[in-house]
Amino acid sequence: MTKIENEKQYQWAVERVEKLLPLVNDDTPETDPNYIELVLLSNLVADYSDEHYSVGDPSLVDVMKLRMYEMGLTQASLAKLIGVSPSRICDFLSGKSEPTMKVGRAISKKLNIDPAIVLGV
Repeated sequence: MTKIENEKQYQWAVERVEKLLPLVNDDTPETDPNYIELVLLSNLVADYSDEHYSVGDPSLVDVMKLRMYEMGLTQASLAKLIGVSPSRICDFLSGKSEPTMKVGRAISKKLNIDPAIVLGV
């Protein structure tokens, strides 16, 4: 098997991995058949999960809303913090516009958001 093809195979592989886990520990040699099977099936399960259940990267809007909640910020207080009008914050959060490079840099620094998320890369 080079790839899990469907949900039934995926469920089987997950169940098999769960049965193998108690049989393998840090001291198990890499030549042990259970170890080899566990590694191979785990990789196949991970590949299938990534392809079919991937959550994806968070959007700037989602991360900004989370940071605002965590920091107890309103749209008005966030606007003051990064030096834009409250209506611009509303535009960012609604997806009507994206921040300029200068504002994006301020959002990244003041809210501690990864620049890659701010830049959408």
